[in-house]
Amino acid sequence: MDLADAEDWIRAYVEPVGPIQAEHERPWATVLRVPIAGGAAWFKACGPVQRFEPRHTAQLFARHPELVAEVLAYDEQRAWLLLADAGTPIGAFGNPPETWLAVLPRYAELQRAEAAHVDDHLAHGVPDLRVAALPARFDDLLQRELPLEREEIDRLHAFAPRFAELCNELEAYDVPETVQHDDLHMSNVYAQGAQLRVLDWGDSSISHPFASLVVTFRFLEEVTKLPPDDPWFARLRDAYLEPWGRGLAGVFALAMRVGIFAHAIAWLRQRDHLPPKDRAEFDSVFPIVLRRAIAQTRSLPS
Repeated sequence: MDLADAEDWIRAYVEPVGPIQAEHERPWATVLRVPIAGGAAWFKACGPVQRFEPRHTAQLFARHPELVAEVLAYDEQRAWLLLADAGTPIGAFGNPPETWLAVLPRYAELQRAEAAHVDDHLAHGVPDLRVAALPARFDDLLQRELPLEREEIDRLHAFAPRFAELCNELEAYDVPETVQHDDLHMSNVYAQGAQLRVLDWGDSSISHPFASLVVTFRFLEEVTKLPPDDPWFARLRDAYLEPWGRGLAGVFALAMRVGIFAHAIAWLRQRDHLPPKDRAEFDSVFPIVLRRAIAQTRSLPS
């Protein structure tokens, strides 16, 4: 990214009142903080793996301005995005489940509405992780050199037929596939007073909607330290499912099981775009995601 070119583009939409500074630089995106009167705006230059994100975010904001961060400008060709400030990530408040109780039904409503726009999202580069494609994607996962022990890899191979069966079971239910954020945790939901907004749609895909909570629940376990049997998980599940209709708890459980594997599959896309120098750091975290999937091979009947 040419920084001077980016700054000229930013100044076409907002008037900085101080130096524009890098907030973080990662292989998949660079984020700049733009000081403006009364606060800040945020510029994001997306790498090739997330180049769909600026247009995708703009489309979501246009249809759901109450939940998605305000888009001040975007450039689809250069994969640039300029956002208004959305406040403070809810992780700063301890990732309270009470906040998720407010966010999840609204997020579900967004997903339901976006089912009508799936073809447009796919045509503009949002990754396709629909359930029918997952068995083949799982087979692709198995062909990779994964940062796991041999016994763990063998268990994944042995599970492949059962995974295909689970995908077929999930497809049989009448739940439309739609936008799935796939990184829905406490660092990507922001609070500004009573206003809650979801940011960072660069990991999203078109997939089974219920799998969104794979990441949400993982961080409630790992960060908020809720035990797996804490009543909050059922309460949040029910709040999320309410816009979808009644009697879906069983479908949700199945979608979460399939979704844990889909989430691991999605990580391959990021991994494939990394330069070699960044692969080791990525592979220090990737096994956590893979092993949460492997744990499902014990609990699922064959």
